[in-house]
Amino acid sequence: MVLIELFCREHNALETAKVTGMSYVTAKSFFDHIRRSLPALLEADYERHRDKVVEYDEYLYLDHSKRKNKRHIFDAHDLLTFDYGGRVYSILMPPLDRYKQAFLHDGLEEVYYKEFSRFLNIHRIARLKSRDNTIVRFWRFLDEQMKRYRGVNKENFFYYLKEAEFLFNYSMPDRVEVLRKTLTEFKA
Repeated sequence: MVLIELFCREHNALETAKVTGMSYVTAKSFFDHIRRSLPALLEADYERHRDKVVEYDEYLYLDHSKRKNKRHIFDAHDLLTFDYGGRVYSILMPPLDRYKQAFLHDGLEEVYYKEFSRFLNIHRIARLKSRDNTIVRFWRFLDEQMKRYRGVNKENFFYYLKEAEFLFNYSMPDRVEVLRKTLTEFKA
Protein backbone atom coordinates (compact mmCIF):
# COMPACT_ATOMS: atom_id res chain seq x y z
CA MET A 1 0.00 0.00 0.00
CA VAL A 2 1.40 3.36 -1.03
CA LEU A 3 0.28 5.16 2.15
CA ILE A 4 2.31 2.81 4.33
CA GLU A 5 5.40 3.37 2.17
CA LEU A 6 5.03 7.14 2.30
CA PHE A 7 4.60 7.04 6.07
CA CYS A 8 7.71 4.87 6.35
CA ARG A 9 9.64 7.27 4.11
CA GLU A 10 8.75 10.00 6.63
CA HIS A 11 6.33 11.95 4.45
CA ASN A 12 3.77 13.94 6.38
CA ALA A 13 0.05 13.88 5.63
CA LEU A 14 0.14 17.07 3.53
CA GLU A 15 2.97 15.78 1.33
CA THR A 16 1.20 12.44 1.00
CA ALA A 17 -2.07 14.10 -0.03
CA LYS A 18 -0.26 16.06 -2.74
CA VAL A 19 1.65 13.02 -4.06
CA THR A 20 -1.35 10.68 -4.09
CA GLY A 21 -4.06 13.16 -5.04
CA MET A 22 -6.18 12.21 -2.03
CA SER A 23 -7.54 14.66 0.48
CA TYR A 24 -5.41 15.82 3.38
CA VAL A 25 -8.07 14.58 5.82
CA THR A 26 -7.90 11.05 4.37
CA ALA A 27 -4.09 10.95 4.52
CA LYS A 28 -4.02 12.38 8.04
CA SER A 29 -6.65 9.92 9.21
CA PHE A 30 -4.67 6.97 7.86
CA PHE A 31 -1.41 8.26 9.37
CA ASP A 32 -3.17 8.73 12.72
CA HIS A 33 -4.43 5.14 12.45
CA ILE A 34 -0.83 3.98 11.93
CA ARG A 35 0.37 6.07 14.90
CA ARG A 36 -2.30 4.56 17.15
CA SER A 37 -1.12 1.05 16.22
CA LEU A 38 2.56 1.71 16.97
CA PRO A 39 2.51 1.71 20.80
CA ALA A 40 1.35 -1.93 20.96
CA LEU A 41 3.92 -2.98 18.35
CA LEU A 42 6.78 -1.23 20.15
CA GLU A 43 5.66 -2.47 23.57
CA ALA A 44 5.59 -6.08 22.33
CA ASP A 45 9.06 -5.75 20.79
CA TYR A 46 10.46 -4.25 23.99
CA GLU A 47 8.86 -6.97 26.13
CA ARG A 48 10.46 -9.69 23.96
CA HIS A 49 13.90 -8.08 24.38
CA ARG A 50 13.78 -6.32 27.74
CA ASP A 51 16.57 -8.58 29.06
CA LYS A 52 18.89 -6.80 26.57
CA VAL A 53 18.55 -3.34 28.20
CA VAL A 54 22.05 -1.90 28.40
CA GLU A 55 21.38 1.76 29.18
CA TYR A 56 18.62 4.12 30.19
CA ASP A 57 18.34 7.87 30.66
CA GLU A 58 15.79 10.57 31.39
CA TYR A 59 15.16 13.41 28.96
CA LEU A 60 12.99 16.51 29.00
CA TYR A 61 11.71 17.23 25.50
CA LEU A 62 10.49 20.76 24.94
CA ASP A 63 9.09 21.98 21.65
CA HIS A 64 11.48 24.28 19.76
CA SER A 65 9.06 27.19 19.83
CA LYS A 66 9.09 27.13 23.65
CA ARG A 67 12.80 26.73 24.35
CA LYS A 68 13.66 30.43 24.59
CA ASN A 69 11.31 31.19 27.47
CA LYS A 70 12.08 29.63 30.87
CA ARG A 71 8.42 29.68 31.86
CA HIS A 72 7.78 26.83 29.42
CA ILE A 73 9.92 24.31 31.35
CA PHE A 74 6.68 22.94 32.82
CA ASP A 75 5.42 22.15 29.30
CA ALA A 76 8.32 19.75 28.74
CA HIS A 77 7.62 16.06 28.21
CA ASP A 78 9.58 13.89 30.63
CA LEU A 79 10.83 10.70 28.94
CA LEU A 80 12.58 7.67 30.35
CA THR A 81 14.32 5.99 27.41
CA PHE A 82 15.84 2.51 27.35
CA ASP A 83 18.41 1.12 24.90
CA TYR A 84 17.80 -2.57 24.30
CA GLY A 85 20.27 -3.95 21.81
CA GLY A 86 20.48 -0.83 19.64
CA ARG A 87 16.74 -0.11 19.72
CA VAL A 88 14.98 2.36 21.97
CA TYR A 89 11.82 2.30 24.03
CA SER A 90 10.51 5.35 25.88
CA ILE A 91 8.09 5.73 28.73
CA LEU A 92 6.30 9.05 28.93
CA MET A 93 6.43 10.11 32.57
CA PRO A 94 3.64 12.14 34.27
CA PRO A 95 3.42 15.72 33.00
CA LEU A 96 5.33 18.47 34.76
CA ASP A 97 2.60 21.06 34.28
CA ARG A 98 0.97 19.91 37.52
CA TYR A 99 3.75 21.85 39.32
CA LYS A 100 3.37 25.01 37.25
CA GLN A 101 0.70 26.84 39.22
CA ALA A 102 2.43 26.24 42.55
CA PHE A 103 5.70 27.64 41.22
CA LEU A 104 4.26 30.65 39.40
CA HIS A 105 1.49 31.61 41.81
CA ASP A 106 3.44 33.95 44.08
CA GLY A 107 5.50 35.89 41.51
CA LEU A 108 8.89 34.33 42.34
CA GLU A 109 9.19 32.73 38.91
CA GLU A 110 12.95 33.16 38.50
CA VAL A 111 13.76 31.69 41.91
CA TYR A 112 11.45 28.73 41.35
CA TYR A 113 12.75 28.14 37.85
CA LYS A 114 16.32 27.86 39.16
CA GLU A 115 15.23 25.53 41.99
CA PHE A 116 13.21 23.35 39.64
CA SER A 117 16.11 23.13 37.17
CA ARG A 118 18.44 22.13 40.00
CA PHE A 119 15.94 19.53 41.21
CA LEU A 120 15.71 18.00 37.74
CA ASN A 121 19.49 17.75 37.44
CA ILE A 122 19.95 16.17 40.87
CA HIS A 123 17.08 13.68 40.64
CA ARG A 124 17.88 12.41 37.17
CA ILE A 125 17.50 8.73 36.36
CA ALA A 126 20.36 7.40 34.24
CA ARG A 127 22.69 4.53 33.56
CA LEU A 128 24.95 5.28 30.62
CA LYS A 129 28.28 3.89 29.47
CA SER A 130 29.27 6.84 27.28
CA ARG A 131 28.06 10.25 26.20
CA ASP A 132 27.60 9.20 22.57
CA ASN A 133 25.10 6.38 22.76
CA THR A 134 21.95 5.05 21.13
CA ILE A 135 19.69 6.99 23.49
CA VAL A 136 21.30 10.35 22.76
CA ARG A 137 21.19 9.60 19.02
CA PHE A 138 17.49 8.81 19.38
CA TRP A 139 16.82 12.08 21.22
CA ARG A 140 18.53 14.01 18.41
CA PHE A 141 16.42 12.04 15.92
CA LEU A 142 13.24 12.78 17.92
CA ASP A 143 14.13 16.47 17.98
CA GLU A 144 14.51 16.54 14.19
CA GLN A 145 11.30 14.56 13.68
CA MET A 146 9.29 16.94 15.83
CA LYS A 147 10.57 19.97 13.90
CA ARG A 148 8.81 18.56 10.83
CA TYR A 149 5.43 18.96 12.53
CA ARG A 150 5.99 22.49 13.86
CA GLY A 151 4.42 21.60 17.17
CA VAL A 152 2.27 18.74 18.35
CA ASN A 153 -0.48 19.17 20.92
CA LYS A 154 0.12 17.64 24.31
CA GLU A 155 -2.57 14.99 23.91
CA ASN A 156 -0.97 13.56 20.76
CA PHE A 157 2.71 13.84 21.73
CA PHE A 158 2.80 10.19 22.86
CA TYR A 159 1.85 8.97 19.37
CA TYR A 160 4.46 11.12 17.66
CA LEU A 161 7.04 9.89 20.17
CA LYS A 162 6.16 6.30 19.26
CA GLU A 163 6.34 7.17 15.57
CA ALA A 164 9.88 8.47 16.09
CA GLU A 165 10.81 5.30 18.01
CA PHE A 166 9.47 3.15 15.18
CA LEU A 167 11.34 5.10 12.50
CA PHE A 168 14.54 5.03 14.57
CA ASN A 169 14.33 1.32 15.40
CA TYR A 170 13.58 -0.05 11.94
CA SER A 171 15.33 0.37 8.60
CA MET A 172 13.24 1.39 5.59
CA PRO A 173 12.54 -2.07 4.13
CA ASP A 174 11.72 -3.46 7.58
CA ARG A 175 9.40 -0.57 8.38
CA VAL A 176 7.08 -1.35 5.49
CA GLU A 177 7.03 -5.08 6.19
CA VAL A 178 6.42 -4.64 9.93
CA LEU A 179 3.65 -2.08 9.38
CA ARG A 180 1.87 -4.16 6.76
CA LYS A 181 1.88 -7.13 9.11
CA THR A 182 0.82 -5.01 12.10
CA LEU A 183 -2.03 -3.31 10.28
CA THR A 184 -3.29 -6.63 8.91
CA GLU A 185 -3.30 -8.11 12.44
CA PHE A 186 -4.89 -4.92 13.78
CA LYS A 187 -7.85 -5.20 11.38
CA ALA A 188 -8.51 -8.84 12.24
